[in-house]
Amino acid sequence: MTDGLLPEGQRTRAVPPVMGALGLAALLTGAALPTVDFFIVNVALPRIDADLHASTSALTLVVAGYAISYALLLVIGGRLGDRLGRRRLFLTGLAAFVVASLACGLAPGIVALVVGRVAQGASAALMLPQILATIQSTTEGEQRARAIGLFSAVGGICVIVGQVLGGLLVAAYIAGAGWRPIFLLNLPIGVVALALAWRTVPDTRSATPAPVDWLGTLVFGAATLALLVPLDLGRTWGWPWWTWLLLGVAVSAGAFLVRVERRAERQGRAPLLPPSLLRVPSMWKGLLMNSPWFGVFGGFSFAYTVTFQDALRRGPLEAGLGLAPMALGAFLAAMRSARVVTRIGGPRVVSLGAAIQGLGIFGTMTATFAAWPGLGAAILIPSMFVTGAGQGLVMTALYRVVLSRVPPDLAGAGSGVLTTSQQAVTALGVAVIGSLYEALATPSSLGPRDAFLVVLGIQLAVVALVACFGRTLPDLPEHAERPARTHRRLPTAERLAR
Repeated sequence: MTDGLLPEGQRTRAVPPVMGALGLAALLTGAALPTVDFFIVNVALPRIDADLHASTSALTLVVAGYAISYALLLVIGGRLGDRLGRRRLFLTGLAAFVVASLACGLAPGIVALVVGRVAQGASAALMLPQILATIQSTTEGEQRARAIGLFSAVGGICVIVGQVLGGLLVAAYIAGAGWRPIFLLNLPIGVVALALAWRTVPDTRSATPAPVDWLGTLVFGAATLALLVPLDLGRTWGWPWWTWLLLGVAVSAGAFLVRVERRAERQGRAPLLPPSLLRVPSMWKGLLMNSPWFGVFGGFSFAYTVTFQDALRRGPLEAGLGLAPMALGAFLAAMRSARVVTRIGGPRVVSLGAAIQGLGIFGTMTATFAAWPGLGAAILIPSMFVTGAGQGLVMTALYRVVLSRVPPDLAGAGSGVLTTSQQAVTALGVAVIGSLYEALATPSSLGPRDAFLVVLGIQLAVVALVACFGRTLPDLPEHAERPARTHRRLPTAERLAR
């Protein structure tokens, strides 16, 4: 029987589409743009303030508007990709992101800039879940391992590239444009990625597309909005009463969402967040480990930036360059992680990477304690590189473990859940650890050095837990099905016995 005689759903399962190197390059370029853009803006905020005469609250919305709309639509974007086609959603999101970047670059005032940033976040939410879902659906074995490793490497290095590039572009003051080139730079890159993706990214979707779960979508949106608005705005606005009210609403809406989704699945409908997906051991165990790990990294990123720029009076460019060794270490480790995971398994790589990361964090603590107030980017090069190498191993292995047993029909939903959880816990880490840092960094308390050491200590404690419990994660299916490695040592054992 030929493929032409098979129904479309069976053809998709029998002959899965294959993605080549150019298709992967287009996807990774799409992944890089929103990540760079998110971090590049932080460096440019003082220049935006000077140009547009924005209030502190408005500047907060420039960052928070992007983060909230992004997290709000991630899972929805993943489910729409499963239903309508991941290639279509990726192209739509990328095109919308380019248009939103143009709107931000030409914004005449702060209100227009905030609206453009919200549109950027929404566009990124349509685009990004399709990347991991497409990789999951069009690759397998070593090819999938390399693709996820590259995805992790790009994500890690773009965090630093955004801060360094932002400092360079703002300092260069190109054609008197000030901060605007940080957005306009997305246009040529985005157009090239769009043309490349149009020709090279295969289309995948669920073999059994289900109708949209409108009630679940509405409740999930309300819960996410009620959680992220106070987390992103509360610290800057002094935690007014309505932030605490919204956090209570988020808890109630989350509990209601669980009931709604369980009922939908029992009735045979397709929920936005299938409870059966969250019962997959690799998913829930991976998320349980992934969440605190990303949360403390968000807190560290905030504390590092404030410590370098406010306490140590380093410029934004030097602060960004101080993280460059971490990005390089993460990139190199992620590039090698596929081979390491294949050799020793995903859970062991998580533990190994966390142990290496812990050594790097301890080195940063030692350097901070010894060199203060002369602490600079050069002093932290060794410890930051080691920290980044550990992070690259942990992140890549966790991505593979979490998504390894997700059914292809739910690849978009799984990718959306993973990315949304990272966004939410990162915001939570910034809110909680950032507030703790600000309280401890005052002269009447511990001061900035010891406050930064406390943040590093919290991160070290969480990383140590990941190192201890990483091996309890389910292994990758292809690794678990192999014969035990001890079988290859039996001939040696027999020779010794003789």
